[in-house]
Amino acid sequence: MSSPASAATLGHIDIDHLHIHLGEPGQSLEVVHNVSFTVAAGEFVCLLGPSGCGKSTLLGALAGHLVPSHGSIRVDGLPISGPHPERALVFQQHTLFPWKRVVDNVAFGLKMKGVARDQRQRQAHDLLNLVGLEGFENHYPAQLSGGMQQRVEIARVLINYPRVMLMDEPFGALDAQTRLMMQEHLLEVWSRIRTSIVFITHDIDEALFLADRILVMSPRPGRIIDERRLGFGRPRDGSLVTSARFIELKRHCLELLHPGGKHPAYLERLSPLGKVPANASSFSV
Repeated sequence: MSSPASAATLGHIDIDHLHIHLGEPGQSLEVVHNVSFTVAAGEFVCLLGPSGCGKSTLLGALAGHLVPSHGSIRVDGLPISGPHPERALVFQQHTLFPWKRVVDNVAFGLKMKGVARDQRQRQAHDLLNLVGLEGFENHYPAQLSGGMQQRVEIARVLINYPRVMLMDEPFGALDAQTRLMMQEHLLEVWSRIRTSIVFITHDIDEALFLADRILVMSPRPGRIIDERRLGFGRPRDGSLVTSARFIELKRHCLELLHPGGKHPAYLERLSPLGKVPANASSFSV
């Protein structure tokens, strides 16, 4: 894998005045409205918002699967023109091949690139060690727990040395205990590879536990209504969720996202750029 020093120089994301409409012309629906933000190389950013707010659509555009209606997305200064292994996408449900052994699932991307079998097997073993699955190389996906399957999925995308990992609620289908374990494990892996991560979730605790910075989205059409740099130290563990600062930030996010909230984001008239006025928020966080 890339060293932390080299990884930290790649994966800078610039999203500028992005609008995304879905559907046929004349009947399209605006899903993402005038979104602008950056992600620094090696940064862990969570997009937090209610279901249906356009988080997955935005991630699809970052992956290169959707073409924006207006605005631009650049990674390391280059516009996105389509999917690329350097922007790895991890879904809530794994996409492993059930008929392939774990090691062959992880090595598959290198096989498609024509890498020799010995080399791709060696790299796959290294990544399985990284994600804590040493000894499970010859198992099949059905023989693993949900959390272990997601770890294989993460190893499979990492083998392409991505500059950016795009994670679409990857732990949403897991039980609470396994979910927390996977969050801690993801942070451990990320601390070693330092690839940029854009992680979407509607779970406030998950966003606060994982991220360097969170971006809160409004209901559809999705807009950025708040940005918070969290400032929690690393490494992190489960004790963080009971800290006073964590609870304070969680209350703030709940007030932003609650359907009955009075935050200006829920008023019909925002500024023309979709930004909340500087004097609009009275939250002391």
